[in-house]
Amino acid sequence: MSPPHKSAVFLERRAYQKRRMRDLARGVPVFGAVLWSIPLLWQQGDAGGQGTQNSAAVVYIFVVWIILIVLAALISRAVRSDREQPPDVKNG
Repeated sequence: MSPPHKSAVFLERRAYQKRRMRDLARGVPVFGAVLWSIPLLWQQGDAGGQGTQNSAAVVYIFVVWIILIVLAALISRAVRSDREQPPDVKNG
C-alpha cells in the first residue's frame, strides 16, 4: 500500500499578496516606533558643536512621520484595490 497523497496547499496569488500587504500594514506602526526612538540614542548637542541639535531631531521626527503617512497610504491603496468583487446575483 502506498501512503495517502497529501494535497498541496494552493493560495491564489491575489489573496496571498493581499494577506502579505495586510501583514505589512500591521507592521508599519512598529517600524515607525523604532524609527522614532532613534533620536533618543543621539548625543545632545552643546555650545561647542558636539552632538546633535534638538532641531535636527525634530526635523527627523517629522520626516519619518511623513514617510509613514505615505507608506500607509500606499499600502491602504494596494489592499483596497485588491478587494474581491461581490458575486453577481442572478434574478430568477
